[in-house]
Amino acid sequence: MRNLTTAQGLNMPQLGLGTWPMTGEECTRAVRQALELGYRHIDTAPAYENEAAVGEALRQTDVVRDSIHLTTKVWWDKLQPAAMRQSLEDSLRALGTEQVDLFLIHWPARDWDLPRSIETLVALRDEGKARCIGVANFPLGLLRQVVDDLGAPLSAIQVEYHVMLDQQRLLDYARSKGLALTAYTPLARGLAAEQAAIRQIAEKHGVLPSQVALKWLLEQDGVAAIPKASSQANQQSNLDALKVELDDEDRALIDALPKNRRVVSPDFAPEWDA
Repeated sequence: MRNLTTAQGLNMPQLGLGTWPMTGEECTRAVRQALELGYRHIDTAPAYENEAAVGEALRQTDVVRDSIHLTTKVWWDKLQPAAMRQSLEDSLRALGTEQVDLFLIHWPARDWDLPRSIETLVALRDEGKARCIGVANFPLGLLRQVVDDLGAPLSAIQVEYHVMLDQQRLLDYARSKGLALTAYTPLARGLAAEQAAIRQIAEKHGVLPSQVALKWLLEQDGVAAIPKASSQANQQSNLDALKVELDDEDRALIDALPKNRRVVSPDFAPEWDA
């Protein structure tokens, strides 16, 4: 499996395990199982209420912590400096680690002091609490403001991205700035596998539709994906997506799909086209 690396020190396996909405023993078992299968990238967040369960899996596994990329986040209502610090301290305690590999602002807030939040994010990295920093769910205009105007040394942006949602402008910008782009909900909550074009490609190659949709993401430069999977079969299936070989005809079929289907857009979401 390829790792995505950036000038800011990121070294993140391209395929990771998303953990939302798993909690408790289910989450611990799924994370421990994924590590046994060869996953080395785990994504969590306080909002998922499963950091302690992820931490328990990290304690139970034989895989050494230094070989695991661990991402967590801070929720949009805790972006004041003191609250951000407390959020990360709580996450580190729950996860049982002294440092996360990537710390993200989970969502932008509507009314916030953006420069102070970014200043705190950078300080937490400089203090060694997070190896790298980034943001999630930021539209292009806001990402430009953080990187170009505030000069934040971001390593990654995490956004919804799949065969039914175009993120090309954001991806082009991320590449130009040396940021990795992590695709969450990479299978569009099952909708991707229902598309006739995806099923046609899967049948042609003798693979699963979900594997086609995942491989389309993973073959793109600078893109990682974090599908949620709790069963061993689904975790292995997602790993095996890396072996799928798409051709130009396949890509043309996928490119022709409508690209305006967003499945995650809560009422506190930003203006996506901003």
